[in-house]
Amino acid sequence: MSLRRMVSAAKRELAVWRAVLRDDRTPRAARWILAGLFAYLASPVDLIPDFIPGLGFLDDLIVLAGGLWLLRRIVPREVVADARSAYPNAQREEIFDDDRTTPR
Repeated sequence: MSLRRMVSAAKRELAVWRAVLRDDRTPRAARWILAGLFAYLASPVDLIPDFIPGLGFLDDLIVLAGGLWLLRRIVPREVVADARSAYPNAQREEIFDDDRTTPR
């Protein structure tokens, strides 16, 4: 998988989970967990400082994986499915103009 596809997939997943956060059917506990997950990942304060080679981003990865695992158990499947269906073309996000040579 290329870097461009990984970035596109990460953008799509972020948009999907943002939509899940805004959905009225999402349980309150899941909203708090998801908001806390976003806040932790955006925060400069980490359990392990990011400047430590190899270990710096490991805590972010563990918190993200654990949070998503927990959310998949708490949030109803219909809510996530509806959020994913709202972004059918997000898999292929256009970064370039029609001539595909110059970025927008």
